[in-house]
Amino acid sequence: MTRLEHTAYLDHIRTESARFVAVLEGCPPDARVPSCPDWDAADLLWHLTEVQHSWDHVIRHRPAAPEDYAEPTRPATYDELLAAFRSTHAAFGEALRAAPPADAAWFWSGDPDHQNVAHLARRQAHEALIHRLDAELAAGRVTALPPALAADGIDEVLDVMYGGLPPWGRFEPREQYAEFRASDTGTSVWVRLGTFSGTTPDGVERSGEPDQHVVTDPGVAADLLVTGTAGDLDAWLWHRGDEDRVTITGDAGVRAHVGAVLGQAID
Repeated sequence: MTRLEHTAYLDHIRTESARFVAVLEGCPPDARVPSCPDWDAADLLWHLTEVQHSWDHVIRHRPAAPEDYAEPTRPATYDELLAAFRSTHAAFGEALRAAPPADAAWFWSGDPDHQNVAHLARRQAHEALIHRLDAELAAGRVTALPPALAADGIDEVLDVMYGGLPPWGRFEPREQYAEFRASDTGTSVWVRLGTFSGTTPDGVERSGEPDQHVVTDPGVAADLLVTGTAGDLDAWLWHRGDEDRVTITGDAGVRAHVGAVLGQAID
């Protein structure tokens, strides 16, 4: 996958965040968020406020880890929540625009390729996009996801959110592959199937768990093919879209393996 330009991610953070707060401004605070059943609209609003507040801290104190980060206090009223999001987003956007994309910055995955401002901008563009979709689902007025950003999001969610490998774990690959093909952008993301094993830092043994990792096109036929528009695939991978919006063909065992990996909850 070809990454978007850094400035494009910054633009998407701004536009998706603006859509997010505009939708929630007209939404009852107690409206349930169907894609996040434990949340109502007010909880969703506060969640993205906290997220952007925490990454604003990371950017401004780069490259230090956020060990001294202090969580903000949640406002009491919905109007105050809306105001808190707007002010937090403004500060976050200002910090991101001022930070050179190559600058080192902490990220939770531990992957050295993720420890920079450019990666944080990409991650937060997709965070804003998916939570904009959550807001629209709560309000009952869903709009399309931008195809280029959604296509990039397919790679991002499979590689970063599902594909991380902690330093104490190991991936044992198999000669099995799944392709996630976006019909409207002509792009594909491939994953190689395998298993995950290792011993956690607190001594828990994990062995043979279904796993998969993003790879370049292996030049062989996919054992499983998942197709749909970029927006439908991205939403489905984030558990925000119905399976009837994508087409899945291929080996039943591979489908079960991929389903086990993608069945993990992500917020």
